[in-house]
Amino acid sequence: MSIFNFLSGEFIDVISWTDDTRNTMVWRFERQGHAIKYGAKLTVREGQAAVFIHEGQLADVFTPGLYMLETNNMPVMTTLQHWDHGFKSPFLSEIYFVSTTRFQNLKWGTKNPIILRDPEFGPVRIRAFGTYTVRVKDPARFLTEIVGTDGEFTMDEISFQIRNIIVQEFSRAIASSGIPVLDMAANTADLGKLIATEIAPTIDAYGLELPLLYIENISLPPAVEKALDKRTSMGLAGDLGAYTQYSAAEAMTTAAATPGGGMGTGIGAGMGMAMGAQMARGPWGAMPAGGQPAQGGPAQPSAPVAVPPPPPVEHVWHIARNGETTGPFSKADMGRMAGAGDLTRESFVWTAGQDGWMKAEDVTELAQLFTVLPPPPPPGV
Repeated sequence: MSIFNFLSGEFIDVISWTDDTRNTMVWRFERQGHAIKYGAKLTVREGQAAVFIHEGQLADVFTPGLYMLETNNMPVMTTLQHWDHGFKSPFLSEIYFVSTTRFQNLKWGTKNPIILRDPEFGPVRIRAFGTYTVRVKDPARFLTEIVGTDGEFTMDEISFQIRNIIVQEFSRAIASSGIPVLDMAANTADLGKLIATEIAPTIDAYGLELPLLYIENISLPPAVEKALDKRTSMGLAGDLGAYTQYSAAEAMTTAAATPGGGMGTGIGAGMGMAMGAQMARGPWGAMPAGGQPAQGGPAQPSAPVAVPPPPPVEHVWHIARNGETTGPFSKADMGRMAGAGDLTRESFVWTAGQDGWMKAEDVTELAQLFTVLPPPPPPGV
């Protein structure tokens, strides 16, 4: 091997970086002790920047392009080393390639609920999550403030820090925005821009920027969601009076269909009377005297007529006898059974809402059934 070939093997004359990881932000060019040849070719591709560190000091930064490493395009290093224009010797420097492309679809979210004061619901807790995009804005600042001497710096090493900054600024912005929780879904785009603007000064100190920040969802506690569901149901019902009448009619229909005897007849009669009174009043109120509508024009509206509330729903009962359960029975059925002796004070009964089986004489509603006939005489009389 000639001395020329040996010396040429000790020098680096082509410097470049290609990355297919999609996650590497900074990569240090490994020269393994070889000196960089004066006049070497430096290739910086689109979406990259090359930063030279000479003897621990930040030197030149190269943007995309093809460079011949000479004194005329390395002004900072030339000044640091006091090189003259006749300098053509190899030199030692560390070269860091920095990716300036966007790192997209990065996740962020609130680890704990955020407490804010809503103008309508009062203090509420919300959670939020979304995505963001980050890119290196100032390669030199990013290298000195974040990377240091790390030979291969990835997005995972800084994503946690950025997420914390986003959550902090989101909490502050959402708490001071005064936007009602009912309107937050319609303002997520504006909130995202507001938060990105608030974050910009903090991450600019790291040499970074957030081109995009999306809020994908803002969720509420279950109690608030139930309140919203009720409000939505009321809105769909429209007229609250008509909704109340409809609910009462549905309740009476269900009660009338409940097996148990005479309860359905009374409820049906009550429904018929209420419906008849409603039809007699018509759309304008009560009918005139004589039962005939007024002649010569439409009837004039009269004062509102109070509608009686629906009759209370009667309990139905079950009876436990000889290890078996019978029923359900209406109160009228229970009265007939008490008169016939099939239901006694010692009989165990149960109805919906009652805490376990009870003796009939201990149930206030049934105890009166046994006062029709005198109780058995006390012993010894």
